[in-house]
Amino acid sequence: MARVVVMGAGVVGLATAMLLGNDGHDVVIVERDPTEPNGDPDALWSGWERRGVNQFRLLHYFQPAFRDRLERELPAVVGALDAAGALRHNVMALVPEQLSGGFRDGDEQYEALTARRPVTEAVLARLAAETRGVEIRRGVAVDGVLIGTPVDDGTPHVVGVRCINGDELRADLVVDALGRRSSLGSWLQAAGARAPVEEREDCGFVYYGRYFRSADGSVPAMIAPLLKDYGTISILTLPADNGTWGVGVVVSARDKAARALRDTDAWHRAVAAFPLTAHWADGQPIDDGVAAMAGIEDLHRDYCPDGSPVATGVVSVGDAWAATNPSLGRGATIGFFHAIALRDAMRSNVLDAPGKFARGFAAATAASVEPWYRATLGYDRARLAEVDAELSGETHEPDPVWEFTRALNSAAGKDGEVLRARLCVGGLLQSTDDVLATPGIAERVIELGAGWRDDPTYGANREEFLRALAG
Repeated sequence: MARVVVMGAGVVGLATAMLLGNDGHDVVIVERDPTEPNGDPDALWSGWERRGVNQFRLLHYFQPAFRDRLERELPAVVGALDAAGALRHNVMALVPEQLSGGFRDGDEQYEALTARRPVTEAVLARLAAETRGVEIRRGVAVDGVLIGTPVDDGTPHVVGVRCINGDELRADLVVDALGRRSSLGSWLQAAGARAPVEEREDCGFVYYGRYFRSADGSVPAMIAPLLKDYGTISILTLPADNGTWGVGVVVSARDKAARALRDTDAWHRAVAAFPLTAHWADGQPIDDGVAAMAGIEDLHRDYCPDGSPVATGVVSVGDAWAATNPSLGRGATIGFFHAIALRDAMRSNVLDAPGKFARGFAAATAASVEPWYRATLGYDRARLAEVDAELSGETHEPDPVWEFTRALNSAAGKDGEVLRARLCVGGLLQSTDDVLATPGIAERVIELGAGWRDDPTYGANREEFLRALAG
């Protein structure tokens, strides 16, 4: 068995450590933020400081595939999330029977088990600490990697990490789960390695969100999809744990008028202009105002370009490997897929052949995780192009993929089978290609969704949105 250092005690880092610990590996998680997750969900929300995670109290949603993989791989987490008040949310149980045709066998796959980020992470942290072979060290920041004797054609070989406090932690494998702001690339270069091949661009979106709670533990009725586009803005309505939920308004960074959404009154007036989602802002706020997140980059780091690792003895998972803007709520689920791929790679490749392991994990990443990242990035780019065209007063001509995506969304509101197909893709249960291989689905989408441009939005147009902002 291997000695593993996992850098970062976020959702993906903790899940990775538990998977590896359950396989008998000796795992140490190092986390820069010193505070422990203590108390009930309210205490976690108000008191747990996670300065290293800038989106810690922003909107989160854990997709059905996240719940599915937890049940298969870490079932104790499922029970602990239930006990912590996480919400089981299944769209197919909520839509009218006239659309669904009635709840039936198989529809249970669309159930999400979701909660606010502090609640989910606290559950994972507690169970990780209880996992045999796993140790969590908080308040320990890494500032570099340790390099040993090259073992693969002169490629630098990582044998551990160096901490700011002077400690050196030796390992057979170092796992980077530090998120989108990871410094691993610069640490490797400082140690003499090639730079990873990096793709980086501003995603172009800004998020303005608030969290609420109800007096009776319920969440608002779902009338619109969890993510609903209205011309130049999108609205997220995400149920969470213990009668709480989040509401987010997503706009282009180019939309200067929308910056007024930072003001609480303007934000509430804007949300009230969209009847399908306005009631989601009627609860009791549990935050101090509107939380904004901007400057989010879509990024991808390739540590094994063309099958040649920049270093051995180290891998990157989750957002530290690739990250997109969070409007589709896919980050944690994709990261969990990646953690499982790493666990499986460690079962099938030996760490005493580091070059082989690095190439094998890169191939597993390309096969099992990369397609989800690319699909999400494509969605983001197409949506931003649509928004920016309207802001500029230009006619937007969607490419065939976006045209079909819009048709799929439209048809899902008219046909239960197409809705199930859309939920499979949105919940990361199946890829678009796999869903479209189902007989009859593509034909239904084309027939029922061809007129998507003429579908009513049941919400404010651009002028009405701006008037609501101005009051």
